Amino acid sequence: MLRHTKAAAGLTAAGLVLGLTGTLAGATTATAAPAQQLSTRTVTIQAVNNLGLNTSEAKSVQCYVRDSGYDPGTIDGQLGSNSWRAWQNLLNADGFNAGTADGIVGPNTISGLQRFLASFGLDTGGIDGVAGPKTRAAWASFANARGSWC
Repeated sequence: MLRHTKAAAGLTAAGLVLGLTGTLAGATTATAAPAQQLSTRTVTIQAVNNLGLNTSEAKSVQCYVRDSGYDPGTIDGQLGSNSWRAWQNLLNADGFNAGTADGIVGPNTISGLQRFLASFGLDTGGIDGVAGPKTRAAWASFANARGSWC
């Protein structure tokens, strides 16, 4: 192990490699060990967008969409693509036009959600496809209706 470490670090019997220039202490020329290639990989992180809801509130809206007949996946309080796909399907089926059911929270999904929330008498600040403070407050009010939908 020590020999491997010395070789990897550029140590030789003649002395230490000084930097990566290939110059050895006490020697005229030397070559530095080739640089190792670092492997790279792509890591996909599932986006979670609770639109300001805490975990309990997010669980509540997951229960609502589940009990409405749409599968949000695990009721875990994390509104990921499965939860949003379920919401998009619900919103589209009920005529609130959330656009393509792709699990991505874009302006069409937000507009559909705003129309849905407005149908409950909640003030979203308008139907503009932006999850601003009033939309987030209306979403939280819906999540807390009846204490919880679970």
